Amino acid sequence: MVRFDAERPAEAGEQPAGSGGAPRRPRETSVRMAVNLGGLAMKNPVTVASGTFAAGREYGDFVDVAALGAVTTKGVSLHGWEGNASPRIAETPSGMLNSIGLQNPGVAHLKEHDLPWLQTRGATVVVNVSGHSFDEYVQVVEALEEAPVDAYELNVSCPNVDAGGMTIGTCAASVEAVVARCRAATARPLVVKLTPNVTDVAEIARAAEAGGADALSLINTLLGMGIDARRRRPLLARVVGGLSGPAVKPVALRMVWECSKAVRVPILGMGGVCNGTDAVEFLLAGATAVAVGTANFANPHAAVDVVDGIAAFCEDEGVSNVNELIGALEC
Repeated sequence: MVRFDAERPAEAGEQPAGSGGAPRRPRETSVRMAVNLGGLAMKNPVTVASGTFAAGREYGDFVDVAALGAVTTKGVSLHGWEGNASPRIAETPSGMLNSIGLQNPGVAHLKEHDLPWLQTRGATVVVNVSGHSFDEYVQVVEALEEAPVDAYELNVSCPNVDAGGMTIGTCAASVEAVVARCRAATARPLVVKLTPNVTDVAEIARAAEAGGADALSLINTLLGMGIDARRRRPLLARVVGGLSGPAVKPVALRMVWECSKAVRVPILGMGGVCNGTDAVEFLLAGATAVAVGTANFANPHAAVDVVDGIAAFCEDEGVSNVNELIGALEC
């Protein structure tokens, strides 16, 4: 697996991955690291991207999940989804393609098995909500209202079966409608995850805000494909998949910056975040917090490394409060 420049030498006394040492926590710092993402209080500005960290249990030997700003779960639907046919993951230069198809066992399983585990660990929890219809999004939120959840992230990159399979997130009216219906179902912070596969992402951002979003997260994966030239076949069974990793960071930064100028709600930035400098770039572009995604596959300590990297940057630059970096880009 590609390193994505996320790994770094072990510090003195630190146990290497898989050695049986205690899960990693961010180091102590004098920098004030707490941020507020649309009503979601985060002890530091780092979470993980949905679909790259499961529900945290698989990374529990490597990362103290309670020490992250939040754990964002894999997308959950009302009933289990089987996902797409294999092969559904392929490496690319500076990134990866995936066509998992939001495979998950359903919201009841999440409530019974994963959320209690996160609760016992003291984690701040964001549940990524998926659906094939407006009703399904609302039903998932309603099913989670009595569960230990701190916020919801609506994945509007799903196809809407009620609209002929059109991706919800590519239509401003659909985005506003599904957000409004979920907004009516909960008082918890509502984060809307935007697709980059649109002509004008700011238009979609404004629609989510109009529907009642407390924050936005972006970007989701870019559509891409890979080809095995010698076999003359696509690398993925479904031919097209989502491109993520460092290769998409310039696009992600541009879209975060555009949306930060278009809406008043805070933004969770993601797309190629592998280290502290990457994260700071997103903060400067207008993000309040960041999510670490593909880097988790190459380095199970990536999220903690990013927290430490942000703190180190602030210490070097004489920044006492990480919030000073938000939107501080000088153009």
